[in-house]
Amino acid sequence: MEKVTPFIIAEAELDAIIGKHLGKPGMLLSVLEEAQEMHPQKYLPGETLLSIAQKLNIAYSQVYSVVTFYSFFNLMPQGRHSIVVCRGTACHTKGSKALLDEICPLLGIHREANASESNFTTPDNEFTIKTVACFGQCALSPVIAIDGIIHSNVNSQKLAKILNKIKSSIKTSGDK
Repeated sequence: MEKVTPFIIAEAELDAIIGKHLGKPGMLLSVLEEAQEMHPQKYLPGETLLSIAQKLNIAYSQVYSVVTFYSFFNLMPQGRHSIVVCRGTACHTKGSKALLDEICPLLGIHREANASESNFTTPDNEFTIKTVACFGQCALSPVIAIDGIIHSNVNSQKLAKILNKIKSSIKTSGDK
C-alpha cells in the first residue's frame, strides 16, 4: 500500500471557493462540494471542515451535520475509481445484494457478509465501493454506477467484464 501524503487545501484556494459562493442559496453545500473535488482523494478531512466552519462563521457541528447527511460527501479517502451499488427495493429484488457481495472479493476487500458498513476502499486506493438507497432507475435494475457511468441490468458476468476492463486499464497505464 502506498503512503498517503496529507493534502490540505491552501487558505487562498478555500477563500476563492467561498468568495465564489458567498451569499448564494446553497452556499455551504457548494463550498463543501468544491472543496471535496479539489482533494486528490475526493474527501473532506476534518481540518478542511474546521476551516470552512471558521471562515463561514458557522458551528463546526452544523458543517459536520451537512456532510454526514448527504451521501455524496466523503469523510474518508476515496479510491480513484468509484463503484456505487443501488440498494433500493427494485434493485435488491433483482440481485444488487449479491452483486455487492461479489464485488468485494473481486477487488480483494474482505468484509463480513452482514456488515453494516456501506463504504469500502481497496488497500491500494484504486476502488471505493459505496451503496445508495436508490438511483431512481428501477426499471433498469439492478443498477450500478462506475466512475459516474450508470450500468443497468447488471449481472455477475457483466460486472466481472466491467471490472476486468478497468483493472486491465490500470495495469496497462501504469500511472497511479
